[in-house]
Formats: sequence, structure tokens, C-alpha cells
Amino acid sequence: MVPVATNRQAQLLDDLVDLILAEGFLQFTLDDLASRLHCSKTTLYALGGSKEQVTVNAVKHFFQRSAEEVERRAEGGDPPERIVAYLRAVADALRPASAAFVADLAALPPAARVYDRNTQVASERVAGLIDEGVSSGHFRHVHAAFVADTVTATMRRIHKGHVLAATGLSAAEAYDELAELILRGIRTDAS
Repeated sequence: MVPVATNRQAQLLDDLVDLILAEGFLQFTLDDLASRLHCSKTTLYALGGSKEQVTVNAVKHFFQRSAEEVERRAEGGDPPERIVAYLRAVADALRPASAAFVADLAALPPAARVYDRNTQVASERVAGLIDEGVSSGHFRHVHAAFVADTVTATMRRIHKGHVLAATGLSAAEAYDELAELILRGIRTDAS
């Protein structure tokens, strides 16, 4: 969790996340951020000791906030419903992410590491859901780790902007397509 001591800091962090999702973050100075968020630089420094730390903490907060919602939406139902809900929730979480945010995320190594850690968690979650689906008979017998590795590779391509460049699909649209591809490829009743 990103440490926040006050309600004002929590709100500021949410506002910062919304701003960087919409416009990216590399082009901003701390002065720019303070001006846009109507706060002092000192207030921003409470979120991290440097612009990079402030930014990385905002990225962490985005993924923490998103992960909670993704997990909530993937509760209940059978494995096919849950895997689709999971990947569509990821898509919805990324829907407000601008191309600038995605590019900046890939360009700043500490932020990229946050994305990679979250991608690995998502991959493990998808593998677990696939295992559940195979065990319950909802999915044909597949190598769950391979499917999860394929999902991870695609998620990383989405993150780095390769899918957008190759297909024109936004990150959210790509996750929607990934959910359909996985589900149709592993269901026992795929048609």
C-alpha cells in the first residue's frame, strides 16, 4: 500500500492518478503537478521524496485500487464467468489510461516494474482460474501455465504499446479481445 497519513493525501493521490491516467506523467514537473492539483510541492513530497517516487507511488496506487475492483468483480460464478469477469475488469480499469500514460509507464523503469509485478499477479490468477475450470470440466484439458504465460506475454505487449501499434486496439480493447480469445480457446463447449 502507498502510505498516506491524511484524508487530504488520499484524495490527492486519487486526483494524481486520474491526472496521470489522462495525460501521462513524464512531461510534468513537480511544479506542474502542484499547480494542476491545487496543492503545494511540500504536499506532493508527502507522497514521495522525489518526482519519480511521487509518480511511482501514484502508479502503485492505481494498480492497488484497480486490483481490489478486479478481484471484487471476479468473485462468484463458474470459472468461465470468473475469467471473463477478471480480464474484462482489467480492461475496464485500463479504459481511462491514455496512450501517453501507457507510453510513460513503459518508459520509466520503476513504474514499468510495478506494471510487471501486477502483470505477474494477474497471470498467476488467470492460471488458477484455468486450473479450476479444467478441474470442474468447464475447460478442456490445457496446460494452464502455458496459457497463463501466453496471457502474460500479451499483457506485456499491451503494456509496452506493441498491441496498439500492431492493431490499433487500446489497452482496454485489447484486454476485452484477450478475454474472448482465452475463453473461446479453452472452453469445452467452445462454439
